[in-house]
Amino acid sequence: MSTFDPIRLEVLRNALEATAQEMGAVLKHTAFSPNIKERMDASCAIFTAGAELVAQAEHVPVHLGSMLRAVRPTLDRTGDLAEGDVAIVSDPYVGGAHLPDITLIAPVFIDGRRVAYVASRAHHSDVGGMEPGSMPGRSTEIYQEGLIIPPVRLYRDGQLQPDIMEFVLTNVRTPDERRGDLNAQLAALRIGARRMAELAERFGADLLEEGLGAILDYTERRMRARLAELPIGVWTSEDCLDSDGSSDDPVWIRLRVERTQEGLSFDFTGTSPQVKGNVNAVAPMCWSAIFYSLKLLTDASLPPNAGVLRPIRVHIPKGCFLDAQRPAAVCAGNTETTQRLADTVLRAFSQIAPERIAAASNGTMNLLGIGGTDPRNGRPYTYIETSGGGQGGRPMGPGMSGVHANMSNTLNTPIESLEISYPLRCLRYELREGSGGQGRNPGGDGLIREIQIVGHDARVSLQTDRRRFAPYGLHGGSAGLSGQNWTTGRDGVRREAAAKGSITLGDRETVTLETPGGGGWGKDAASDAPDDIAAG
Repeated sequence: MSTFDPIRLEVLRNALEATAQEMGAVLKHTAFSPNIKERMDASCAIFTAGAELVAQAEHVPVHLGSMLRAVRPTLDRTGDLAEGDVAIVSDPYVGGAHLPDITLIAPVFIDGRRVAYVASRAHHSDVGGMEPGSMPGRSTEIYQEGLIIPPVRLYRDGQLQPDIMEFVLTNVRTPDERRGDLNAQLAALRIGARRMAELAERFGADLLEEGLGAILDYTERRMRARLAELPIGVWTSEDCLDSDGSSDDPVWIRLRVERTQEGLSFDFTGTSPQVKGNVNAVAPMCWSAIFYSLKLLTDASLPPNAGVLRPIRVHIPKGCFLDAQRPAAVCAGNTETTQRLADTVLRAFSQIAPERIAAASNGTMNLLGIGGTDPRNGRPYTYIETSGGGQGGRPMGPGMSGVHANMSNTLNTPIESLEISYPLRCLRYELREGSGGQGRNPGGDGLIREIQIVGHDARVSLQTDRRRFAPYGLHGGSAGLSGQNWTTGRDGVRREAAAKGSITLGDRETVTLETPGGGGWGKDAASDAPDDIAAG
């Protein structure tokens, strides 16, 4: 057990988390694309010299959980990075995400010794592939989803490798924007490395490195203490995605959670096998949803690092869609499957600690991608947006309306920025009143967002879910309303749009998303007063 001074440990821990936050601020304010500079679809983190996640900013949960297992596999391919090196990777089967999420990793050297790594991950608005935005509604293999970047050095000995950069930029629709966003990620790494050097001057390199390990041990101790408060037992839950986009069959997630003296285990036996469509997920997606959900079950103030997962065991059966094998399509594994994973894990947790867990939130990232040639300048553009919905009703009160929930923590693109940046017009953006489930604490309402194409033909991709199976209520609360998508032509006729698919729309035609509401929590107080009295 570490004997690191507890006061110094807390100072160091907060300094590291502040560094990760500052890295995110630099990335946001220097990025080119609205998807990063407005929506902050990006995350930053710090790792030990042994590639264990030690500090991260509270950016995007789906990024941060999967980054837990991204750095070590990358280093296994590139070898240990030397001073001045920067690795780049987007391959989901190595980096644990989907192709638009490009990760940059750099070592931090102090007096010639590697003491840590800094990393930034950002969702790029286009990385090539069959559809603008690189999030096709119905891809069936990863090669359709964009450029696959294996772990390689973008910088070597402090020098940009121009052939690598040129290779990446040649394979995307918006190279200038991609270069700008990659440079913003590099700037985030540089500020992270600089702050780590300052901490080494303050504490000394030996004490800094010891402190990183002590932080992980401290988090593990706190996590084990919280788990010890839970009852010994076994709990099961299941939930499903509407479909994989290639057939109408639901795609099931089945989970068995067991609390033992050693910790908590998660077994996904019985989950649907790998599917043809793109809702397949790589294994780090499971870890990501579990990492997020554990903090809700135990203690939201737990430091967000690898120590949280040391008492955790996860079994994902070989061949199931949660541990997809190359060349399976996986782009919606990030956006849709992780949301359903969180719903399934939290449903099990609601049996363990009903006073802590909310009803299901909207359960989808409601992704909309639009791309084409901007008639204003003749250049390609790609627009990507995930929309919020209703949060589930909570034990302590109603769910919030029109918010990103669970695995997504991004912002929206302001209408002014959208209409300046793209040949698009936002005709409606409002709450979908009455879409939240009823209960003692009702679920929040979803959103209505309607986008019109202006002056050109555009490809439109949708990756959405909870259009068939609504977000569940808990403890007697009713389900929220499921979502729906439609298009409206120049003739004014409204047509239903598939939950997952890609279509072409022309000038003055629109696409509309109505996002799901959150489920309600608890029976309505007016109908169960005796139960309320009995429960105190």
